[in-house]
Amino acid sequence: MNKSAMIRARVDPTLKGEVEELFRSLGLSTTEAITLFYHQVKMHRGLPFEVRIPNAVTKRTFLDTDSGENLVVCENADDLFARLGI
Repeated sequence: MNKSAMIRARVDPTLKGEVEELFRSLGLSTTEAITLFYHQVKMHRGLPFEVRIPNAVTKRTFLDTDSGENLVVCENADDLFARLGI
């Protein structure tokens, strides 16, 4: 297959660098990663992951965790499961 189509996109330089470092750690070039993404979109007939707008509870939880408020801290996994009633 002839690989001659070009993709151009503008992204934040910091994001680009961080993501390309992750690609390298996975043994992928940016071109290979984008090609992989395109194949997944084709196979799923849409994005290969869920994209949603967070609801009010999720937004509030994000704000709380970012500010360090209303957090439940567990000593270990057993403590976590006990608090969850599992």
